[in-house]
Order: sequence, then structure tokens, then C-alpha cells
Amino acid sequence: MTEQPILHIAGLYKQFGDFVALHSIDLKVMEGEFLAIVGPSGSGKTTLIRLLVGMDEPTEGTIWLRNRRIDTVPANQRPTCMVFQSLALFPHMTVGQNIEFPLKIRGVSPDERRARALELLDLLRLPRNYYGKRVTQCSGGERQRVALARALAFDPEILFFDEPLSALDYRLRKTLEKELKDLHERTGKTFIYITHSLEEAMAMSDRIAIMRQGRFEQIAPADVIYSRPVSRFVAEFMGEVNLFPVRGGSLSEAAGLAVAPSAMGRAPFDGVPRGTLMVRPENVKFLPAGGLGADDAAPDITLTGRMRAAFDLGSRIQYEVEPSHGGRIVVETLRENRFGGAMGTEVTLGWNLDKCHLIAED
Repeated sequence: MTEQPILHIAGLYKQFGDFVALHSIDLKVMEGEFLAIVGPSGSGKTTLIRLLVGMDEPTEGTIWLRNRRIDTVPANQRPTCMVFQSLALFPHMTVGQNIEFPLKIRGVSPDERRARALELLDLLRLPRNYYGKRVTQCSGGERQRVALARALAFDPEILFFDEPLSALDYRLRKTLEKELKDLHERTGKTFIYITHSLEEAMAMSDRIAIMRQGRFEQIAPADVIYSRPVSRFVAEFMGEVNLFPVRGGSLSEAAGLAVAPSAMGRAPFDGVPRGTLMVRPENVKFLPAGGLGADDAAPDITLTGRMRAAFDLGSRIQYEVEPSHGGRIVVETLRENRFGGAMGTEVTLGWNLDKCHLIAED
């Protein structure tokens, strides 16, 4: 991936009647990047993708592809392509005819079309004898690959994806996630991927753009968004999280947290008038029931509560602990480190400041 932006959105604003779907957003997508756009229903991601591919026109703002303004260019004249959730394949055509369709409408000769279709079958790891196979005879995963091959037949500069894996079963979806990531690396194309699945976005993309109410809340690599969210909304959107209020430069007494004397003066919330302290469940540890040994380092923050529930997540176990001050704390351990006590047992939890992140509030 180079540092040259291929797509530049400036002040993009879209209004439907009295409803504002996009609030003057800006975005730069780098050449060869895999960008995932994620957000809850109604956040504006579908509106954005429709503007990018030319299915709708912006109320205000511009869309640039390299040095060319394209927001006024018809969809069929843009060097981009869309892979829809429904795939939109032609059921009466063969696999080969579906792949060749964009080349046919461009006037490419039959021999060249066939050669390109076979080349794309190889790229998508479909047998060449699928060329004459009916699309209706293909499995869901095979149809997905055919749709990708047809999109690539355009040789687009950017491929847009509108939740293309959402209708597939879990196992096939995980397989195709890996194949899409591999395809991105092999082709070097720019991918912009709309999804409601945070897991998909984290597995495949170079960066994630979190949308909320027609705006970008945060745009960053997955690890940055997960570990250093800019807002409480992003923190909670990125999975289970424990959040504690900070008031007047210290943790709220209502949270029931005990801060070790050794941690005083180096806490991220020192001097912060208002904020939220975040710690992910995997960074919270159960402390020994009999107390720490002489050689064990005490954690910076501790909390007592009662075990209320346990959920088996396969390789991991997730626990819910009810602190003595009320509320709910989530703890996550590897399967081999499971908690051995019974439900209702009093437990002490602990974690260090370097595992925390402070979300400042205005």
C-alpha cells in the first residue's frame, strides 16, 4: 500500500427531506487499502456507499478519485465496481457468461472475454470447468466467488462491498473472510467494505471507520480502535468492556475500586476533571483466594464482588461478576485458566494501569 490517496471525500453531506443522513464528512482512502466501514443500523454507511458508487447524488460536498471529481459522473462511467449482498448474478446464465458480462457490454471480443474469465476463475480458485456451469448449480460460496470474479472483470480501481457475506453460514463466512483478505493482497486493489459485523472488519481490514449518526466517530487500525477508543460509544461498539467514571481527577467512589498507593501519581486520570476509565475483560484477572504470595506484585487496581455467571465461548470463558457496589464486571480467561469456584463465590479482581485507557469527556 502506497501513501497516495486514491479516494478523497470532502464535506460530503446528504439530506433526505428533513432528515440528514450524512453530516459533511471527510475521508481519505489510500491506494491499495482495505477499509471497512462499520456502524449500527441508521448510522449512514449505506447512504455513504450509494454516494460513492453513484447510485445517489450528494446534497453537498465532493468525491475525488485521484485527481478527478466523480460525484457528478454517472455510476456506469466510474472506474469502480460494487459487490452486493444479493450478489445480483444472472440465474439464466452460466458462470462464464456472468463473469464475461461486463466485458461483453464494453465490446470485448468473445475470445478475449473467455480468456479473461478463465484467468479470473483461476484467481478465485474455481475449477476452469465451472465456466459452462449454471450459476444455479453453484453453492453459496461458489456464487460469492463468481460475483467477485465478475466485479474484477471490470478491472476497477476500487471495489465496494455491501455486506457480501452476511447471508452465509458462519463457517463459510470465516473461510471467505480469509479468501477476501488473500485476494486483496494478491490483486493490490483498493477495497472499501461495508459491514455490520465488527468481527469481519477486524479480521480483514487495514483500517476501520466507525460511523454513528451520519458521522465518522473514529478511523484507525483495528488494534488502535479496540485498545484506544476515542469515545464511550466506540469502546462499547468494539465488544465487551468495563467502564468506570472518573470525576475530579480520581475514580468515582461509587465504582468500589481500590487504587494501590504505588499507583498514585501515575494514573492516566490524574488531573482529569471528567472521563471514563476503560479496561477490557481479558485484562482483568482473578486474584488468589488466599491473597497474593510474598513474591507476587500487587495490581494497581482491585475490586471485590460475587461470581454471577459463566459463559463458554469455546477457547475462552467469559464471567460476570457483581461488585459489592453494584453493577457488572466482565472477565474473560483462556479455557485452561477457568475459574474453579462456584457461582456466588466472593472474588477479588485486579488489573494494572498499563492495561487501562482513559476516555476523556468534554
